[in-house]
Amino acid sequence: MSAGAFDLAGRFEPGVTPPPAEGAGWWFIFHRRCLLVRQDPAGWLPPQLRDARYLGLPLASRHYLGQLDGLPCWAAATGPAEPAAAEPPPAHAFVDLFGLHGRLPLDLYLLAGRAVQILEWDRDHRHCGRCGGATEAHPRERRRSCPRCGLQQYPRLAPAIMALVRREGRVLLARGPAFPAGLYSALAGFVEPGETLEAAVHREVHEEVGVRVANLRYFGSQPWPFPHSLMVAFLCDWAGGELMPDGVEIEQAGWFGADELPLVPGEMSIAGWLIRHALTT
Repeated sequence: MSAGAFDLAGRFEPGVTPPPAEGAGWWFIFHRRCLLVRQDPAGWLPPQLRDARYLGLPLASRHYLGQLDGLPCWAAATGPAEPAAAEPPPAHAFVDLFGLHGRLPLDLYLLAGRAVQILEWDRDHRHCGRCGGATEAHPRERRRSCPRCGLQQYPRLAPAIMALVRREGRVLLARGPAFPAGLYSALAGFVEPGETLEAAVHREVHEEVGVRVANLRYFGSQPWPFPHSLMVAFLCDWAGGELMPDGVEIEQAGWFGADELPLVPGEMSIAGWLIRHALTT
């Protein structure tokens, strides 16, 4: 498996307008950020239905996503009031999307991430951010428009960089205060307005651990719907400075070789692929 596994091109055809004849397809139904999954002998999977109404759940909205291997894919949100708890149908459960990381097939997990971002964008832009008027969904594009002032609102992404620094056969790994016990990963941070990806790498690494880097190489990218990010990963080389964790975003950092790795992310995360690649090439 490689970072290219996140690319569903050739298998997934995005769309906004559903096909005239709607057959059975994948339904990504969310209650808040919990995905409805059915208990299957092969593990948890989203339901595959012709119409989600068969489940008996009240749905506030639904959106056509496109087709995966020829099967239509839908996003839907419970409603209308979205109480604190939603009762799943028999043999189903609502499971937090983050908790499903590594527990769903990768292609379905990627589409679940797409689904929840579209649902939240649609929910949060029912009114215009400029004039406060009610917005309208476009029938053929993924956008909401304000008929009063003309503002167009599209789904937004927040780009973030990930940087793995190498030095004499070792890699720089760090952990933040919210990490699970013992887990270390590559450095990461959001790109600021007016900043290139490369400039963000230099800034974030120096801000978080006090070192300078050089020789940046693009590694790959991963959609990360927590809440609406795109992780862009780079390899780079140490160019100077000693480790000084900032004590806010980073509480511990160190240089690790292949034979002394701490707990690191698994292969459902681009961080895991980045770390393993850096130590084997």
